[in-house]
Amino acid sequence: MPDTLIIVPTYNEVETLEAIVERITATVPDVGVLIVDDNSPDGTGALAERLAGSYQQLRVVHRAEKDGLGRAYLVGFTHAISHGYDYVVEIDADGSHDPAELPAMLALARDGAGLVIGSRWVPGGSIRDWPRTRQAISRAGNWYARIALRSTIRDITAGYRVYHTELLRTIHLETVSSQGYCFQVEMAWRAERAGARIVEHPIEFVERTAGSSKMHSGIVVEALLRVTGWGIADRVGRRRRRASLPDV
Repeated sequence: MPDTLIIVPTYNEVETLEAIVERITATVPDVGVLIVDDNSPDGTGALAERLAGSYQQLRVVHRAEKDGLGRAYLVGFTHAISHGYDYVVEIDADGSHDPAELPAMLALARDGAGLVIGSRWVPGGSIRDWPRTRQAISRAGNWYARIALRSTIRDITAGYRVYHTELLRTIHLETVSSQGYCFQVEMAWRAERAGARIVEHPIEFVERTAGSSKMHSGIVVEALLRVTGWGIADRVGRRRRRASLPDV
């Protein structure tokens, strides 16, 4: 049995799904692949089933409705833990994350990292085909999250990741409720607070060439509000803990 499960969440990715599955299985053939489809109206779910007939290691989970990226990954995490996988990979279905980076990222995880992040904002990382305004928004969002949460992670919103399932067991997945970029922020922050070893591996992020982006203003607003709330709660909690310490 493979020790790694790669989770590919999908919603209307019929134009890109087959290509990313081919690239994943060609690069790391000895892994499991789980497609989690949110009842895509464009036929992505049916395509996923056809691919499952061609790739022995591929499985498909069909959800009844579009229920968000975070919950799709939580379904995959739960599946990985219950089926005995040691490592779980998050990867986009649109081709933005290059599967060629997987061997290096998995090697870092096997070397003891609880979380490996494919990072755009560390030396050697980059973004291709994004306008400057979008790059500026991404940098600003990462900067704000780092300040608000006292995090040392340079690309805390990144969506290309490898988790050790032992770390996922400690994060209390049943209490995670964020979606979109905010889900990635919350999971990384929880890993950091749990004392996990976190490694950022530089990648080139490539803008999708087919299909449409799932990014919208609601995701940004959710992230801003939640990160602000977490940061305030964390600071209040620290002050209360310090105030409760006995005088010496």
